[in-house]
Amino acid sequence: MGTSSASSDPVAPEFLAAFRAAAAPGDTVSFERFMELALFDPVAGYYRRPRVRVGRTPGTDFFTAAHTGPGFGEMVAAACVSRLAGRDPRTHTFVEIGAEPGQCVLDGVAHPFGAVRAVRLADPLELSGPCVVFSNELFDAQPCRRTVFSQGRWHEIGVRLLGDRLEEVHWASDIAEPGSEGYRFDRPIAAARLAAAIAAQPWQGLFVAIDYGKTEAELREHSPGGTVRAYHRHRQTPDLLARPGEQDLTCHICWDWLEAALQGHGFEDLRLEFQESFFIRHAGGYLEAAANAEAGRLSARKLGLFQLLHPSQMGQKFQVLSARR
Repeated sequence: MGTSSASSDPVAPEFLAAFRAAAAPGDTVSFERFMELALFDPVAGYYRRPRVRVGRTPGTDFFTAAHTGPGFGEMVAAACVSRLAGRDPRTHTFVEIGAEPGQCVLDGVAHPFGAVRAVRLADPLELSGPCVVFSNELFDAQPCRRTVFSQGRWHEIGVRLLGDRLEEVHWASDIAEPGSEGYRFDRPIAAARLAAAIAAQPWQGLFVAIDYGKTEAELREHSPGGTVRAYHRHRQTPDLLARPGEQDLTCHICWDWLEAALQGHGFEDLRLEFQESFFIRHAGGYLEAAANAEAGRLSARKLGLFQLLHPSQMGQKFQVLSARR
């Protein structure tokens, strides 16, 4: 087992307890297990702590499209109705998976759906009947398996506890496939498992996921440093092991794997589009009405829509995978 890098920050006591309870002999876990603990442990996990994580106020770590203003929810509702392709939205429940506590993308938005429900990251997943299942930056928050190609073979990347500090360690993997020396492949397997779990539920209707990801070829051939990132106070930080439970960890998803999970459970008409293209194509009527209603002035709503749609802002940073069953 080799050591690659270490964090200089001591670990909080509540995370130390969770890590030691989960660690195999030698106080070592896979990076995937470490990320799961850091994000979702019931006591120490980043997404389980009672604090505000998302927004532009002091103490938050990042913001999402939902914080650009009400136009986001209005566009989502309009686009989902369009993608239902003639199915009556009044018979469908709009379900947002991964919403922040006390929030939903359709809060305060006039919509035609029969009901609205928010499923938090730690809530049981129960879906049935006609639904529109929506998520915004859900899948990139799932743990990933980290690997690195070294000395002719793939190695697993794990995390070991030394005293009250964490360090990255490597051990030989059972993965047998070609690679390039030093290449890091962060494998977003848990995101694909989650997509399969959602698709396996007894529901029919529309699936819409807004997120950032890459194709499998892009992950394997054009991302040599891997795609796991850490964010703290609106800044990307290089130390993935620092402040576990107190900083966000995220990983690009593999769109090919999500598409395969949906197709495997009977979804059809799969479309992967840039966020800009998705909303212009499927919410064009809403955008035209919004522009006409506020013609001649630069309102907060228009600024929010600009952020969501412009290619240099969120328009091409995010992609939308939609499918019907």
